Amino acid sequence: MEIEKQYDQIARCNRCGFCQVACPIFRATGHETGVARGRIALLRAIVEGRLEWDRTLEEPLFACLLCGACTANCFPAVGTADLILDARSQYLDQVGRNKLHKLLFTHLLPHPKRLRLAARAVALGKRTRLSDIARALGMLRIFGRDFPRAEEIVDRFPERAFRDSDEPRVVQGTGDLRLGYFVGCGTDILCPQVAEATLGILCEIAATVEIMPNCCCGLPPMSYGDQAAARELAAKNLRLFADGRFDFIVTDCSSCASFLKKYPSLFPEDDPRHDSARGWAAAVRDFPELVASTASGSPSRPMETEEVIATYHDPCHASRGQGIVRQPRELLRSLPGVEYRELPEADWCCGGAGSYALSHYDLSRKVLDRKIDAVERTGANLLVTSCPACIVQLSYGLRKRALPVRVCHIAEVIG
Repeated sequence: MEIEKQYDQIARCNRCGFCQVACPIFRATGHETGVARGRIALLRAIVEGRLEWDRTLEEPLFACLLCGACTANCFPAVGTADLILDARSQYLDQVGRNKLHKLLFTHLLPHPKRLRLAARAVALGKRTRLSDIARALGMLRIFGRDFPRAEEIVDRFPERAFRDSDEPRVVQGTGDLRLGYFVGCGTDILCPQVAEATLGILCEIAATVEIMPNCCCGLPPMSYGDQAAARELAAKNLRLFADGRFDFIVTDCSSCASFLKKYPSLFPEDDPRHDSARGWAAAVRDFPELVASTASGSPSRPMETEEVIATYHDPCHASRGQGIVRQPRELLRSLPGVEYRELPEADWCCGGAGSYALSHYDLSRKVLDRKIDAVERTGANLLVTSCPACIVQLSYGLRKRALPVRVCHIAEVIG
């Protein structure tokens, strides 16, 4: 939707400033353009004709994490993240698109095999230290202004992606449900051990688990503002659900789960795909959401180590995106041999936000440092979450601090 048509929503901001308390970017910079109130003021100026669409708007529009913390602390509940997404889309139409993003969204994300091939090329560069040479020569800047520094966030790539394995596409389980397992790009390529743990637990819940041949959920292009690319990815995935053979579609990526549940908003009500998207969204379950609702939601396996102190980081797309807060904590507290300690500011963004660090590395690090400070205060030796992007980002922060804390997905803990 064009920003000009959302003036009533924009005008609901009463400039009270409560968003300042909750905004990670404002707390890192102290700049008014880094908080919801300031960004909405810019949008209002655009609508009222006091500002033109040009490249000076890129930083305030794209520096937002889209974490939703501002709306959670806003009395009028202004949906700033949604307004920013629409503004980004209009910015691309008015000012121009990044050619590399177009390559990623059009030629890689719709094709998982190509994406895995590209990941193997990056992994080879890391193993052979070619990436170090490319960094020294300044060649990595073509991927983003901060890519040369952000490239180190991923310490190493696994030797194989999850869907490179010879596992059968339909796995027989011991439960009653018919599940479709939606494997997100991050889980598949960066955290295949998470997928293995997830599959093992799903087989205890379901009679059959089908590893879906899905492509990217569409969140990366949507976050960038490329709504058309996000819609195309969603349409491709919707075709996998057409025959209704699943009781639920489950994913172990909270970011994927949150966006999959929003598929109906991508298509007008008179579009035939809208009804299909509604059925899809109703069937989607985030991993901790599904497991906590089944008999297997009370794990009894003792932890291998003698003393485990666990804490939990809420991905933004789980807590504010889906309202999933209680379930993972109940699962962790039910584990024998685990002491659970609540993480201060557990729902505070970790600064990952997909590929945010590629263009905002310094801001990402400042937000991450605050999160790692909170983790250190708990004294925990196990940091649990439910989003692969968070796992990568948190692991990086702990590695930089040399803290003896293991980061893992909740599926790995209860599996």
